[in-house]
Amino acid sequence: MPPTQSHDVMRTYRARKDEARIAVNSKYHILGFISSGTYGRVYKAQAKDTNGTIVVTGPSAGVYAIKKFKPDKEGEVVTYTGISQSACREIALTREMRHENVIVLREVMLEDKSIFMVFEYAEHDFLQIIHHHSQTLHQAILLPVLKSFMYQLLNGLLYLHNSHIMHRDLKPANILVTAARPMPATSTGSAVPITQGGVVKIGDLGLARLCRSPLQPLLSGDKVVVTIWYRAPELLLGARHYTKAIDCWAVGCIFAELLALRPIFKGEEAKLDAKKNVPFQRDQLTKIFDVLGTPTEQHWPGLTSMPEYKNFITCDRQENKLSQWYRQRSRNLDCGYDLMCQLFEYDPARRLDARGALSHWWFQEEPVPTANAFAHLLDGVSYPLRRVTQDEAPLTNAPPALTAGHVADSRPGSSSYLISRMTGAAGQVPGHQPPRKKSRME
Repeated sequence: MPPTQSHDVMRTYRARKDEARIAVNSKYHILGFISSGTYGRVYKAQAKDTNGTIVVTGPSAGVYAIKKFKPDKEGEVVTYTGISQSACREIALTREMRHENVIVLREVMLEDKSIFMVFEYAEHDFLQIIHHHSQTLHQAILLPVLKSFMYQLLNGLLYLHNSHIMHRDLKPANILVTAARPMPATSTGSAVPITQGGVVKIGDLGLARLCRSPLQPLLSGDKVVVTIWYRAPELLLGARHYTKAIDCWAVGCIFAELLALRPIFKGEEAKLDAKKNVPFQRDQLTKIFDVLGTPTEQHWPGLTSMPEYKNFITCDRQENKLSQWYRQRSRNLDCGYDLMCQLFEYDPARRLDARGALSHWWFQEEPVPTANAFAHLLDGVSYPLRRVTQDEAPLTNAPPALTAGHVADSRPGSSSYLISRMTGAAGQVPGHQPPRKKSRME
């Protein structure tokens, strides 16, 4: 086929595809704005039928979260220069995920040189719940609720890791929780069922990466991964090859934050310099050493060969104070303390993995985890609904943003203010339940 004819065919094909596309506003009614970040905005929406009427029955009915990726700009001109690495990862991975504790992508839409990801909706996330307890209720999260949160989080993480996926940005804002709500009314007028709330969903896979057999150092493509307060020590010491253990360290940080209602390692991040070089994160490491003590080669083989070891040896030596920290917040050193210790193991090779954590004795003791984490809330206790506005005012109270040039959206909602639970548990990885005592999760 001559080149000119080939170009004409492609031009005709693209024109037909453009005409066939359904506009987002014709398929969804936008209820309001949720949050924004470096790479996009998130909106709350309801589905509409072909006549533009809001759908209240059938499989398409319900509330959704729509993430719109921002098009690139050259000066004041909006241009289409391709899809970002973050968007590619998030779309490619979430389309394949099918698990009760991982976000579910409903569809991807393209309109006016912008990409839209449509997710199911969740009313809560861990950050919101932590703030409600610390700022409004002024009381700790109930133990059965906390255990259910942790079990479901680890359940979703095990699925990702068994699928050879590292999340690489686990933090409270990226862990969603569904709210109980009525299902859409049925056309037969039958009783309206209630969807089960309290289901944890791992969200925001924009930084996630396959890790089956990396062919290059994982730091070569991303200068920094994981928000600073949840970043594992091997990353802080400049490790060029790292493993799924970085996610398990982040889970330990989330566990501690759910328990204390504040970050356990709240350091100040040193920013990238003009040449995008990653600086030594002295303050963050100091915050870790203040609680866990300073590691040695005996505790962490290979420590002396870490790229930042020369800077590390200039840090003050500290003793492990985790037992005191835990006792002040839990009154006694129960099995939860042992679980936290194993998640905070300095040596990545010895750090407890998701499967081992799910089998830990803490989850086998009463109260055991439940599929609905909110089932144990006291009468009259509930969590506020997510704030939805008509403007795009930035949210506050976020952990420090990932350094400039990074691909992650670090605002407290970002794309992680999305999604609620999918029906069923397709894709659930078998064989990870505690071996000695069944959980009410089953």
